[in-house]
Amino acid sequence: MLTLLALLPLFADPSIQRLDLDADTTRQVLVDQEPGTYLGHVSSILLDDRATILIAYPKGHGSGPIILKRSTDAGKTWSDRLPTPDSFATSKETPTLFNLGQGNLILFSGLFPIRAARSNDHGRTWSQLEPIGSMGGLAELPQRKLVAFFHDDGRFFTQAGKAAGTFSLFQTDSADRGLTWSAPRAIWSGSDIHLCEPGVLKSPDGKRIALLLRENRRKKPSHVMITDDHAVTWSVPRPLPIDLTGDRHTAVYASDGRVVITYRMIENDPWKGDWVAWIGDWNTIASAADGQQPPPSSSVLVRLKDNQSSWDCGYPGLERMPDGTFVATTYGHWTKGQQPWILSVRFTLDEIDRLVTAAK
Repeated sequence: MLTLLALLPLFADPSIQRLDLDADTTRQVLVDQEPGTYLGHVSSILLDDRATILIAYPKGHGSGPIILKRSTDAGKTWSDRLPTPDSFATSKETPTLFNLGQGNLILFSGLFPIRAARSNDHGRTWSQLEPIGSMGGLAELPQRKLVAFFHDDGRFFTQAGKAAGTFSLFQTDSADRGLTWSAPRAIWSGSDIHLCEPGVLKSPDGKRIALLLRENRRKKPSHVMITDDHAVTWSVPRPLPIDLTGDRHTAVYASDGRVVITYRMIENDPWKGDWVAWIGDWNTIASAADGQQPPPSSSVLVRLKDNQSSWDCGYPGLERMPDGTFVATTYGHWTKGQQPWILSVRFTLDEIDRLVTAAK
């Protein structure tokens, strides 16, 4: 009998160039570690000064007290754990951070009901977590338009919800900078594939928005949906290139127009379960969303760190600093036999290009 993963290609596209940075410890910074304690899924934002990175993560797997830390030197060093409101200790999901500009930040914590906390002083102080409406869900991912996306499998959208074998993606909008939110509407539902944890990527001209989606049943590759009318309507989900099959995609553009996407790789591949970054082109994503053959590209797949667990790592934050340095931060089983801890990896695309060229 075939396993689920046997339905996927045995290995990634052999034409994709690969680079393994796992052993390059000069790029790696220990952000937080607590012996015997699980430190989990990281969200990051770059503050308005374009120098300070703020991160949030739970003390536990997918739930637990929210921890905040700050770096003022592009991820080279990190502060002690920052003070947080009492309600941060009651979080039931992984926190997600967003910078609304002018010092205004918002932090979401999911499940029922979805709650949010706000800061108007660049994250120095925070309000308590408060419900944003009578709804629940996972993986809230708003964008500058203040459109938020999340998923639910029936268990968390209402207080008495139960799993029904169907996953739904929801969208909710805010016209007052996140103070209030519209009733969520489903933009996709399905039971043959379980699409969830949407990661957002805009086209370089800002006219199209793509949702990069985890496939939770592990039967098919990750998928993508796209909108051409500012999130009014969405295309049907279509498979992403096999090298982008993974969990919790986080995407940022480089100054030269290339896109860097970091995630946990969930493909039947030697790097399965590891923390990777894909460096490629928007047109590859758009072609997949449009159901077309992607144009020839020079994509690079980079292993940032070898995870010592078969799957439990990733959910990364990713920021591009003004000098072109990317700071990727996430949790993982980086030390065999120990609980997950938080790690940053720093790199530039110039460095990646030189290493790839030298390896040819």
